[in-house]
Amino acid sequence: MLYWAAIFFVIALIAAVFGFGGIASASAGIAQILFVVFVVLFVATLIVRAVRS
Repeated sequence: MLYWAAIFFVIALIAAVFGFGGIASASAGIAQILFVVFVVLFVATLIVRAVRS
């Protein structure tokens, strides 16, 4: 999931360089959502592992 967030971030940067504001904004939003989901799942996994041990 972090991989996809990075891909959308790169797409947003490239689109911003070429002046495609709408595409850049949408890609940045998707990247931000994917990153937040990754962080939440990562923290949940850490908590579950700590409780199990």
